[in-house]
Amino acid sequence: MNRRHSLTVMFAGIGAGLFRDAFAASNRDTMQAAAQLIQKHVDAGTIESAVLHVRRGTEKFERAFGKAGAADAPFLLGSITKTMTAAAAMVLADRGELRLSDPAMKFIPEFSEGARKDVTIAHLLTHTSGLPDQLEENNALRSRHAPLADFVRGAVRTPLLFAPGTKYHYQSMGILLSAEIVERITKAPLPDFLAAQIFKPLGMKRSALGLDGFKREELVRVQTEHAAPEAGAGAANAKEWDWNSPYWRGLGAPWGGAHCSAEDVAAFLRSFMHPDGKALREETARLMIRNHTEGLGARRGIGFALGPDGFGKGCSVHSFGHSGSTGMLAWAVPESETICVILTSLPSSVSGPLVLHPVSDVIAAK
Repeated sequence: MNRRHSLTVMFAGIGAGLFRDAFAASNRDTMQAAAQLIQKHVDAGTIESAVLHVRRGTEKFERAFGKAGAADAPFLLGSITKTMTAAAAMVLADRGELRLSDPAMKFIPEFSEGARKDVTIAHLLTHTSGLPDQLEENNALRSRHAPLADFVRGAVRTPLLFAPGTKYHYQSMGILLSAEIVERITKAPLPDFLAAQIFKPLGMKRSALGLDGFKREELVRVQTEHAAPEAGAGAANAKEWDWNSPYWRGLGAPWGGAHCSAEDVAAFLRSFMHPDGKALREETARLMIRNHTEGLGARRGIGFALGPDGFGKGCSVHSFGHSGSTGMLAWAVPESETICVILTSLPSSVSGPLVLHPVSDVIAAK
């Protein structure tokens, strides 16, 4: 190598190093700005607990706030749970034990009256089945500490809101019936199936549907005074069945009952950004983050919400993730190798405009 060439290589190396250092410093500034947005509301007493976890390429930023104590604190994920339940169903699709085109009644024969016979597993997983979000008797079921089997019976007989596949309407009950199908096929409780087929292969050591090894005192409390109507809306008479109650924490609702650390949520999202076959085949993982509701006024994958709307300003059309009404937002952008997980104790009706979306905007704009 001649002297001129060696100098060129040397300066190129220095330049690359300076670029990496500048990029890392810029990232740190962005993360600090995002963290300060959360800290401001923690200091004001508005938010009790939060964790911010961001990955961009090989870099990671993680911080716990308030009563969360540690970055691996387990939060009640709310509807982010739906993505995990959908993944469980797709494990069975990989095995050839179900197909998205299968009618739901193939596995739930009692779900066959009228237009129900036309509901497919794809409809259940993409919010196009015609089922409602919650049952009309939802609060009554929770107040008497009904088992999930009672919710299933209610979902099987509740009237459909529209013909299957003709509209998009967000619906927890479709996810519930998806979970019921998984259990009927596997003859195993969904919490056990998720632990063995999703959480363990992906190294998600602080995750469970329901309690499953967690002690209630280590779980982050939800500020239920701002709870959603289906979770009691903070009413005093809902204390025995709201998000913090032993009943709800242990129920393992497949549409909203998972507990998880921020790092585990990030690991789950990464398995779709960089599928490696540990839980799902690569083509199956990619299928789940593809739009399945074209022409229906929404962009939904299988279990996932799709961007750019709903995540951070600057997220691409290829971004995917989900929110949780308990105070959560998690998303990934493949092009920038960015994963953002924001877990808070403040329900999203309040934390959304205060921190979930502003923080996402800061991180996604980078």
